[in-house]
Amino acid sequence: MVPTSKRPRQPVVAVTGAASGLGRELLARLVSSADFRRVVAIDEQRGDVGEATWRVLDVRDPLLANRISDIDVLVHLAGDYTVDSDPGERRAYNLRAAQTVLTACAAARVRRVVLVTSAMVYGAAPDNEVPLPEDAPVTAEPDTGVVGDFLEIESLVRRSLRSHPGLEVTVLRPAAVVGPGVDTVITRHFESPRLLTVKGCSPHWQFCHIDDLLSALELAARGAVTGVVAVGCDGWMEQEQVEEMSGIRRFELPAGLTFGTAQRLHRLGITPAPATDLHYVVYPWVVDCTALREAGWKPAWTNEAAFEQLLELRENRTTVVGRRLPVKEATLTAAGATVAVIGTAAIVRQVRKKRRQ
Repeated sequence: MVPTSKRPRQPVVAVTGAASGLGRELLARLVSSADFRRVVAIDEQRGDVGEATWRVLDVRDPLLANRISDIDVLVHLAGDYTVDSDPGERRAYNLRAAQTVLTACAAARVRRVVLVTSAMVYGAAPDNEVPLPEDAPVTAEPDTGVVGDFLEIESLVRRSLRSHPGLEVTVLRPAAVVGPGVDTVITRHFESPRLLTVKGCSPHWQFCHIDDLLSALELAARGAVTGVVAVGCDGWMEQEQVEEMSGIRRFELPAGLTFGTAQRLHRLGITPAPATDLHYVVYPWVVDCTALREAGWKPAWTNEAAFEQLLELRENRTTVVGRRLPVKEATLTAAGATVAVIGTAAIVRQVRKKRRQ
């Protein structure tokens, strides 16, 4: 009698942050996938994807391990990466959530954990290789911004892998994410009246549409890719292409003046993001998505199509140095946009007025 091979048991997958945003979108994809036996949704409130098994709890709860004992794969998407969040509170939440998830997964013998950080951890620099290989060194500056959070989370991952060698962790590093509901320093850059550039250097623009990030997450959940995985559109756009498509002209300033002034404005609380975040809109940080490509993955979106949607989603907002301006302050001229490096004259007046009240 010839023995018949049994089909491997399909895994049970869980998604944190499943009630909204990226987590909700991934959940909707996974419940219709034939690759998973069951899909568990974890969040502080129940969402609207009824086909999932809901477990309502805070991912920072130390008892999380008790609630995931039946899970094979966990995709961690619960996090606060809002530009205007309080930096201290945001980092405390993100690190506690990631640390609790990693520790709980090791304790519950979850086989695979998938997290999302950003290709920003490679750092943006005028002499960066274009594109950067996935194994390029992490050179981003540890600051108070979202990039600093990503660096800390990846440090937690490395420590977890040393402490729990049986745990498989995949980290997705997307390029500049765009799509409905996405609000970042990069997307706000294109709400500006002028595009800041630094003398002697031209940025290279690579985007990652949220649809492509979702398909990459699904592959990672299945174990088709592991380790550090870059995600993004093929190739990149030059600054001239970006200006032509957007109709927004550049203004060029010396690097020292740009970053020095931006740092002072952030220290005064006028701008939400640290000066180092400006590196990502003036210097290249394009990535080569080798692991995904070798797994047969192809992005559905081109850089041009993703950028076109980014422009459509701006909704006539005006942003200067990452800070959105009230409508009455939004009529900045080219000269006004150059004042105090990135058009901060209107912001300074607004802040002074509030302080007098």
